[in-house]
Amino acid sequence: MKNHTFLPLLLLLAACSHGGPAADSAPAASTATDVAQAPADAFLAAIARHCGQAYAGRIVANAPASATPDPFEGKALVMHVRGCDEPASGLRIPFHVGDDHSRTWVLTRTGGGLRLKHDHRHADGSPDPVTMYGGDTADAGSATRQAFPVDADSVAMFEREGLKASVVNTWAMEIEPGRRFLYELARPDGRLFQVEFDLSAPVALPPAPWGADS
Repeated sequence: MKNHTFLPLLLLLAACSHGGPAADSAPAASTATDVAQAPADAFLAAIARHCGQAYAGRIVANAPASATPDPFEGKALVMHVRGCDEPASGLRIPFHVGDDHSRTWVLTRTGGGLRLKHDHRHADGSPDPVTMYGGDTADAGSATRQAFPVDADSVAMFEREGLKASVVNTWAMEIEPGRRFLYELARPDGRLFQVEFDLSAPVALPPAPWGADS
């Protein structure tokens, strides 16, 4: 009789030792991809907090000094956060240089991170021969900084257009919501161009960039 009494108890203890309902309900560990993608989402969200607003900028680095007139020096520099219909998927940020409204930074969420492209247009809206160049992030980056090494398509275009120096470009962006936004171009040879925008003081909205509907 004792053996029959203890058998159910032994079976119950064995089942508990191998995990019961509590073990089955434990949340699955996050994959490495989920962790790597989180900074890209946070970065886009930080910029999207400024959707619909424009900000004045200033050049904080421009080395080495150019022997020819620089198209950015002495001009009013303004960024305008647009294209906010689906900010988690991407944003468009026109970069106005004085009366030149040809430049728009295009940020897109990809499966592995973010993509930056430079949309260059003429005043009639037609694309410039050098346009839609940029690259994808090569690592997770952070919620405040993302870097974009030049991609193969851009290298091919730069070579075709005789822009040999640009085939080693790396672009970067930094965001401190409510404080500053930084755009950067860097090359291994020491070329460094940075424009910093004051996010604490919105300015009057500029006209639509060339090629935009409104």
